[in-house]
Amino acid sequence: MQQRWRQLSLVASALVLGLPLMVIVFALLQLLFGGDFTTLQHLWQTVIPEYIQHSLILMVGVAVGVIILGVSTAWLTTSCRFPGQKLLSWALLLPLAMPAYITAYTYTGMLDYSGPVQTLLRDTFGWSYGDYWFPQIRSIGGAIAVLSLVLFPYVYLITRATFLQQSATTLEAGRSLGLSPWQCFLRIALPLARPAIVTGTTLALMETLADYGTVQYFGVTTFTTGIFRTWYGLGDLTGALQLAGLLLAAVITLILLERWSRKQARYDQRNPRPAAPFELQGGKAWLASLVCWLPLVFGFLLPALQLAAWSVERWQVWTDSDFWQLTWNSFALALVAALLVVTLAVWLAYGRRQLPTKLVRTSVAFAGLGYAIPGLVIAVGLLVLLTSIDNVIIQITTEWFDYNPGLLLSGTLFALLFAYAVRFLSVAIQTVQAGLAEIRPSMDEAARIHGYRPLQVLRLIHLPLLRPSVLTAVILVGVDVLKELPATLVLRPFDFNTLAVRAYEMAGDERLADAGPPALMMVMVGLIPVILLSRAMLKSQQNALKEQDFVPVTA
Repeated sequence: MQQRWRQLSLVASALVLGLPLMVIVFALLQLLFGGDFTTLQHLWQTVIPEYIQHSLILMVGVAVGVIILGVSTAWLTTSCRFPGQKLLSWALLLPLAMPAYITAYTYTGMLDYSGPVQTLLRDTFGWSYGDYWFPQIRSIGGAIAVLSLVLFPYVYLITRATFLQQSATTLEAGRSLGLSPWQCFLRIALPLARPAIVTGTTLALMETLADYGTVQYFGVTTFTTGIFRTWYGLGDLTGALQLAGLLLAAVITLILLERWSRKQARYDQRNPRPAAPFELQGGKAWLASLVCWLPLVFGFLLPALQLAAWSVERWQVWTDSDFWQLTWNSFALALVAALLVVTLAVWLAYGRRQLPTKLVRTSVAFAGLGYAIPGLVIAVGLLVLLTSIDNVIIQITTEWFDYNPGLLLSGTLFALLFAYAVRFLSVAIQTVQAGLAEIRPSMDEAARIHGYRPLQVLRLIHLPLLRPSVLTAVILVGVDVLKELPATLVLRPFDFNTLAVRAYEMAGDERLADAGPPALMMVMVGLIPVILLSRAMLKSQQNALKEQDFVPVTA
């Protein structure tokens, strides 16, 4: 009986976290089987075709960009030796610390008409307005470039791991037939890495569909900007919910396509011996180094330098008490959200370990779907849900006690924390489950033989062993919360602000220099998980290299 109650509590916890997604799914079903289509019909006749067109152009452009940047850098840093290769192998992850909308602000400041680049051109050649052509950064092409520079590490990270695991025998067979490094890459390594490339590209495309700050600032109309316009411009929450349902359908389709692609691929790459790298010489070596340095420079170093320059220009902001209050709000919110999310993750992951029934596994998997869903979609569904609950509470308290308590849920930080829990629970669950997988089941059995209850086993045995995994999960979730923009914009209380929102507001008012300090603070914090990930990559690669000594192949 006690085990049955534990199972029901786990399932109930997971379903509660999935309620916002259920609301969006219900809205999507309404679109399919009936409902009020007045606003949707108007939007379909006016702007939805444009949303679809721009979203498809963005997805195709970003897919091409991240594949070119991610796959080329992954192959070069894995299978070739050239100047700077060891540094670049981990430094290419640094663009992950730069939110896309922050990169958009920095490049606008650098490349706009009043920016330093065009100003230098006019001063150097004596040009004036209309005398020359310069690419427009605030365009759909600019959005594709910015998103590609920020998101290519998803493809780089997953593809590089695949290249490291590829069979040495297969690649050496190609070399024995006289294939060059380029031919080995095209004919052998690239086809074998296709599932990893598809997975990384899918992650990048989901982030593209979820993006709001970049496309809104660049004036590109997509579903995320359309949801905000319908909600705040037309004041139609139902229409916004229906658009969110369409966006959710697009994300689900993308996920299903990715899984179908992986299902079709069956490659046996089990070979513990790493392949000998190509030792590039002369011009080839320097060209490979340049290819790897370019995305790092344009994806991280230049934007970071621009943010630093703005922060120095606005040095007085760093002595402003309001700025530090804003920083405290952001860090306190991130810490509370991270502790809440990781606590839920430990509860669900440990419950799944203790009760690995199909019902529990399915419920935990459902609770972790939020990371694949755009934050704006979760925010819309959650606001509809909490507003309905608030209205019921107000009605009951008014009728029974003649008292109106106001918005207890939808107008407070509770809504924001709830959204973060739904959005980032998957990150914490995967990290905790990876730690639990390292703990042998025999330890649980030994503790149970000595009379320890499941919670005592968790508190006395698992949590001490899980400390590194839990700390990593807290850092990852905290940084994600710090950078999250759409959900924070929608659900934050009226008198509450964060670094992400302040940077967005300053950029929206064309005060790009004032956006520098809060943006720089977020980027510096975002470096923490990137450094952790880089250290893990280096450790894994060093362990692999120690297992086998080999001589590089000169190319």
